[in-house]
Amino acid sequence: MSDKVTNIVLVGVGGQGILLAAEILSETFMLAGFDVKKSEIHGMSQRGGSVVSHVRYGKEVFSPMVPEGEGDILFGFELMESYRYLSLLKPGGTVVVNDLCIAPPSVLVGQEQYPADMALKIQELCPDCLLVDGQNLAIQAGNARTANTVLLGAVSKRLDIEEKYWLEAIEKMVPKKALEVNLKAFQMGRGLK
Repeated sequence: MSDKVTNIVLVGVGGQGILLAAEILSETFMLAGFDVKKSEIHGMSQRGGSVVSHVRYGKEVFSPMVPEGEGDILFGFELMESYRYLSLLKPGGTVVVNDLCIAPPSVLVGQEQYPADMALKIQELCPDCLLVDGQNLAIQAGNARTANTVLLGAVSKRLDIEEKYWLEAIEKMVPKKALEVNLKAFQMGRGLK
């Protein structure tokens, strides 16, 4: 096991399953034998506000916060939030982002407009970017609420962690009644290139 610490930043808005995804990530890395640190920042998350979670793993991790410019993966659940946090990504880092726009309150009340071409802007700044139609794939899996697990599957293919640890973590963290559809959603995400 190398001394490298891998840094993952999850960003989106409240209600997208970001905190569950961070829990599954953390559990997966612990099952694989790594030291893991996690932190969460909730900004009015219950009202559609910004949610950010940092997950760091390695042989030994001292801080839960990903320093600016040191993120290996930006795991984005919404386009504008992902764009806002690109500064946390290191040069050459990976972005896995849901192709989804959720209008913030200022846009909903007509004070501002949602920025155009967010996906294109992210792809221009980060060549290693996977744009995922998480909502559509989740619906195909059987439940639109599993978009977070579709995205988790896509992220899992970019990390050198055995699939059995991912599946064990999902089985442990997801309620039994939702397990089958989440496992299907995870596999759909893993199948993306």
